[in-house]
Amino acid sequence: MEGCTNAAALTREIRQLGYRGDVNTVRRHLRPYRTGAIPADAPLPHLTVRRVTDWIMRRPEQLTDTERKCLDELCERSPELDTTTQYAQRLASMVRERRSEHLALDVWLADVRLDGQRELRTLAAGIRRDRAAVLAALTTTHTSGAVEGNVTRIKLLKRQMYGRANFDLLRRRILLSP
Repeated sequence: MEGCTNAAALTREIRQLGYRGDVNTVRRHLRPYRTGAIPADAPLPHLTVRRVTDWIMRRPEQLTDTERKCLDELCERSPELDTTTQYAQRLASMVRERRSEHLALDVWLADVRLDGQRELRTLAAGIRRDRAAVLAALTTTHTSGAVEGNVTRIKLLKRQMYGRANFDLLRRRILLSP
């Protein structure tokens, strides 16, 4: 913003501040400044599926203004994405808040069945098939996280010892590991 458009000089300056990129990245960023078309605000972030999914699944109040603006623009361009975003946010809200209202899940499933896309209808069909487990996950405070963590730890130990020892040594490693 001070008027310097020399990519090499700026690269040296920002490397002292911890930048690890190369001069070509800085040069690409400076291109609009050299032509006189200085952007009024920060450039939009590079879009990836992971980034957009993060924006959709995050609580709306946790999005920055830029992220919210980008997501709104994407939803304006694609009505399918807008519909998917609304359904995903409603489902995420039910899961986060562990709402035990059976009606909220039933309404979500009915809405998806009526006007959801094929992928959403497939997800809803799977939830419908396993409805009791989904309702239990939404209503109960119990979790199997600790058990799953121990199973993962034991499988890791077993894989590390593959073909090297018998059951007695595996048992001893499991009992002595933290």
